[in-house]
Amino acid sequence: ELLIGQHVKAAPTLKSIGLDTIPTGYILVESGTLTTLEFVSDTRPIPRNKPDIAMAHALAAELLGMKLVYLEAGSGAALPVDPEMIAACHGYVSVPLIVGGGIRSGEQARAAVDAGASFVVVGNALERNTGRTLLSELAAAVHGA
Repeated sequence: ELLIGQHVKAAPTLKSIGLDTIPTGYILVESGTLTTLEFVSDTRPIPRNKPDIAMAHALAAELLGMKLVYLEAGSGAALPVDPEMIAACHGYVSVPLIVGGGIRSGEQARAAVDAGASFVVVGNALERNTGRTLLSELAAAVHGA
């Protein structure tokens, strides 16, 4: 249902409003805890210590015509995607990488960018830290990389 069913339901609406879509390979990566995404989608993540499996999935996404690959640890992740996995995928595919889930500091965001992330997604950490300090820290880390 989540792999294609919801896409089929949404396709006519997306076409009717003329929304541009970007095909993205979405890869769920183990984060050290059961995340909301795992629970809701009833999916199993790629083990965080198996970059070769992530590389194969990223390559399959690229060969299927995806324009981006998203390495996602999930909402509420205890640990972010390991920089080794990011670097392995970055060196294996030519499409940009998005990395998200479990990123709570500028240091973690910088590590993702240094490993090859083209985009870093931060959600829960910003929701919980409504001041500007964390946002400024993340921006400085990512744009300074």
